[in-house]
Amino acid sequence: MLIDFLYAKIHRATVTDANLNYIGSITIDEILLNEANLYEGQKVEILDINNGERFQTYIIKGEKNSGCICLNGAAARKVAIGDKVIIVAYAAMTIDEYKNFKPSIVMVDDNNRIKN
Repeated sequence: MLIDFLYAKIHRATVTDANLNYIGSITIDEILLNEANLYEGQKVEILDINNGERFQTYIIKGEKNSGCICLNGAAARKVAIGDKVIIVAYAAMTIDEYKNFKPSIVMVDDNNRIKN
């Protein structure tokens, strides 16, 4: 049996832009993607700490070291620039796989830089 478990999380990122006139997705700084083991085109869930919104979209790779967290298309209506969001991805695993798996958790500061 496969069960969905946490695969990766970028915790308390700050929304830097919201672009309504785009097809859809979330643009994330390439450095954050690499650190969280997330991939362009991957489905993620966005949890807005400020307003309680929860929605799904897919990733677009943003410019490296830009700090970019930009919600595009319809998702742009669900956030405000400056909101804190948690970006999560899940993976379907067996219990045995889960027991040997450690999710990637990336903590960021107010400028979307990785905290050490």
